[in-house]
Amino acid sequence: MKSSRVITIEELWRIHNFTPNDNQREAILYGEGPLLLTAGPGSGKTRVLLWRTLNLIVFQNVPPEEIFLTTFTEKAALQLKEGLRTLLGTVTNLTDKPYDISKMSLGTVHSICQSLITDRRFSPGGARKHAPVLMDSLSQYFKVYKKSFWQELWVAGGFTDEESAHNFISNYFLGKEINSRHVAVTECIALFNRFSEENINPSTVQTTDNSLKALLKMYEYYKNSLQINSSVKQVDFSLLQQDAFQAIESFANSGNVFKHLIIDEYQDTNAIQEKLYFALSKGSKNICVVGDDDQALYRFRGATVENLVEFENRCFANIGQTPKRIDLDINYRSRKNIVDLYSHFIVQTNWENETKKGSYYRVNDKVIKANSVDLKPSVVVSTKDKAENVYAEIAEFVLDLKRTGKIHDYNQCAFLFPYLKGSTRVTGFANAFEALGIPVYAPRAKSFIEVDEAKAIFGLFLKIFDRPHYGNTGSQSIINFRNWMIECMQIADTLMREDKLLKEFVTDKKNEVAIALEDYNLLLAFIKKKKWGVKDPFKLAMIREFAELPRLSPKARKNLTNSYFKKVIEFKERDGEPYSIDYIINRTTSLDWTVLDLFYQLNGFRHFRDMFLLAEDGTDEGPVCNLGLLSQYISRFMDQYGTILTASFLSEEKFVRVFFASYVYALYRLGESEYEDADDPFPKGRVPFLTIHQSKGLEFPVVVLGAVYKREKPADKKEIIIRSLLSKAGEPLDKISCFDNMRMFYVSLSRAQNLLILPRYTHSSAATEVFKNIFANYPLQGIPELDKEQVPVAEESKQDLGKSYSYTADYLLYNKCPRNYMIFKKYGFVPSRSQTMLFGSLVHKTIEDLHHLLMHDRKTAAV
Repeated sequence: MKSSRVITIEELWRIHNFTPNDNQREAILYGEGPLLLTAGPGSGKTRVLLWRTLNLIVFQNVPPEEIFLTTFTEKAALQLKEGLRTLLGTVTNLTDKPYDISKMSLGTVHSICQSLITDRRFSPGGARKHAPVLMDSLSQYFKVYKKSFWQELWVAGGFTDEESAHNFISNYFLGKEINSRHVAVTECIALFNRFSEENINPSTVQTTDNSLKALLKMYEYYKNSLQINSSVKQVDFSLLQQDAFQAIESFANSGNVFKHLIIDEYQDTNAIQEKLYFALSKGSKNICVVGDDDQALYRFRGATVENLVEFENRCFANIGQTPKRIDLDINYRSRKNIVDLYSHFIVQTNWENETKKGSYYRVNDKVIKANSVDLKPSVVVSTKDKAENVYAEIAEFVLDLKRTGKIHDYNQCAFLFPYLKGSTRVTGFANAFEALGIPVYAPRAKSFIEVDEAKAIFGLFLKIFDRPHYGNTGSQSIINFRNWMIECMQIADTLMREDKLLKEFVTDKKNEVAIALEDYNLLLAFIKKKKWGVKDPFKLAMIREFAELPRLSPKARKNLTNSYFKKVIEFKERDGEPYSIDYIINRTTSLDWTVLDLFYQLNGFRHFRDMFLLAEDGTDEGPVCNLGLLSQYISRFMDQYGTILTASFLSEEKFVRVFFASYVYALYRLGESEYEDADDPFPKGRVPFLTIHQSKGLEFPVVVLGAVYKREKPADKKEIIIRSLLSKAGEPLDKISCFDNMRMFYVSLSRAQNLLILPRYTHSSAATEVFKNIFANYPLQGIPELDKEQVPVAEESKQDLGKSYSYTADYLLYNKCPRNYMIFKKYGFVPSRSQTMLFGSLVHKTIEDLHHLLMHDRKTAAV
C-alpha cells in the first residue's frame, strides 16, 4: 500500500479548475463561529458550499456525521451530494484515505427531519424512536378531502352542515361564499400547515375571534387524528418539522451533536426551521447560513424572509454570538448589462423600515458586481405595440436566433411568466410560435392532465375501465371534468381507428376486466347460496366446490387449482390461521397487471412509440417528458391505493370512482394554483415556458420575460391570522405584495446569461410602474436595432459540478439497454414494480413461512 501524501486545498482547486475570488476563498476557509453568506445570483454559492464542506472534512478533520448540510430542493441536495462525492474521490485518489458521507445529514430539511426524529444521538440512552408515517402534499389533501373525515372535521369546528362550513371557510379566507369542498379543504390545509410551522398549540393559543376558534378546533382534531397508535403517528411535511424540533428541544445535548450546520436558501426558511437550526447550533455556535433576500419567493408556503434579513440580530439573541458576514457579490452568470439592469431594478422601491430609522426590509448595503466586462447590448425590448404584434415580433426574433446559430436548440431560450394557468400572455406567445411551426413545452400552462399525451393515455384507460357517472350535477367543475373525460375517450377512439392492433389490445383488456367481474359475481352468488360469510375461514375442501362452478373462467379455475396455492391453504388451515373467503375470492379474480403495467403496455403502440423515436434522435423530447411525468402520477396513485386490481375493487364503479372521480379529478383541481415550482425537464426541440418560481436556481442563454405586470393583492389572510395570534412583527401588510412582486421579477431578470428580452405592451396593464419607468428612462435597445452579431453563441450546458456514476445503477443499465437508460434515468419514468413487488412479496412470505415452521417445530419438540 502506497503511503498517503499531504495535499492542500489550493492543489485541489487547480485540479478542478476552480479559482475562488477573495470572498469565496474567505467563506470556504472560515472556521469557528456563526457565518452569514449573502449570495447574489450567479455568485457560485453552490461551489462555495461544496468546498467549505470539503475543507471541514478533509482539512479540519470534522467527521461527516457531525456536519448538517441542508438545501431547498431534492435536486439541489442530490447535486451537492454528487459534487461532494466527486471532490472527496479526488482526495482519496491522492491520499489513499477514504471518506464515507453515507451518515452525513445532507438533504432537504424534510429528509433530514425524518432522520433526526429516529437518530439515536437525540434520544436518552440511545434508543431509536419510531419514525412517523409521512404524508406528502397529495396524501394530506386526500386525507382531509375524504368525505367521511371532512365531515368529522367540520363537525369538530362546530358547524351544523357541510354547505354552511364551505361557505363560512371560503368567505373567511377569500371574501366570498363558495359551496365547494375542494376550496374549503385547500384553505384549511394551508392554514393548518402554517399553524404547524409557527409551532402553535391549538389547545393553549388565545384568541377572541370566534371564527378563528372554530378553525383552531378543526386543526386540533386534524392533529389528533394523525395518531395511529400509542407509538406511531402520521405527519404532514409541516408537522414533520415540528416533531423534529420538539425531539431536539427535549434532549439536553442536542446543541452539541453537530459541529457545523450549513443551511442553503435561508431566505426561504420558516419559523419552525429557524427554531430547529438555532437549537442544533446552541452548543457549537457554528451555523453558516447562505441566501439572497432579493430572491425570497416562498412566503405562500410560510417562508419568512426576515430570518435572513435579521439573521445577525437573531443569531446573537439565540446563541449569543454575532455572525461574520461575507458577501458573495460577483456574478459569473450574466453579461454586464443584465447585471446592471436587475441591480437597478431592485432598488426602485422603498425598502426602508419607517418605524426604525436606518433599518430596511432587505439586506440593503450589498452590491452585486458583474464578472463580465462585455458592454455590448444584452438587454433588448420589443417594439411598443399591441400584444399580438409583440408576441409575433419576439417569436420571430427567437426563430432568427436559432437560424443564425446564436442558440443551438429552442430549449436554450426560456420564457418566464408570473403564472401560467389562465394567462393570456402564455396563450398569445404559444399561438405565435405555433404560427411559425415551433413547438413549446408548457405542461403547467393548464392542468397537467390536459396535455395531449395525458388525454391519450387516460382516454384509453377510460375505454378499458369505463368512466364514473355523476347523474345530474350543478357543479361546473364536475361538468368540465366530465367533458374532459368524454374528450379523452374521443381521442382514444381516433387512435384505435388508426391502429387496429391498439384497438384489439384495448378490447382484450376490457374483456379481461369483464371476465374478472363475472367470476367475482359468480363466486359471491355461490357463497350466498351456501350461506357462508365473506369473512368465514376458507377451507381446503372448498377449493373443489369453487373450481367446479359452471361458467367460471379458465383463468380463475387455474388460480384455484394451482398446486402451490393448495399447499399454502393447507398450511394456513393447519396452522390455525386460515385465509378468509373474501381474500381467496379477491386473489382468484384479480387482474395480473397493474395500472402502471397498462401504461407501459400502451406505450408500445405506434402513437406513443413514435414519441420515443423523436426523443431518441433529438428532434422533440416534449411528448416523452410528458409521458415520464404521467408515469410518476400513476405510480403515486398506486402508492396511495395499492397496486393490485381486484375484481372487488373494479366492481360497482369503485375503481373508476377512486381513480378518475377522486384521484385524477384532484389533479385536475389542484392544478389550478398559480404557484408552480415543479422540477420539470426542458426537452430538446421546444421552447420552455416556466413560472418564475420554477426558474429559480436555473439559468438560460436567452430569457424572455413574457409578462412585466402582476397585480398587487391584499395581504394573505393566513399572514394576518398568524400576526394577530402571535403578536408577530414583519413587513408592513400593505407592502407585502409589492415587495414580493419586486423579488419575483428580480429573479426573472437574473436568469439570463447572454440575452434578456423584455416585452412592451400598449394597454393599461402592460407593465408595473417600475417597468414603465425603466422603459421610459433606462438605456435599452430595441429588437429591430440589435446587431445579432454582438450576441454570443450559446454554449452547450455542461455539468458545473462533479457527477458520480454508479457502476450498477448507471453503466450496467445503459449497457443492458440504452433505451431503458434513456427512459428511466433521463426522462424520469417510474419503473413498473410488479416484478420487484412479486419478488419482495415472495421473499417476505418465505421468511414468514420459515418463521412459522420454526415456531411449529419448537412447539412440537416441547411436547
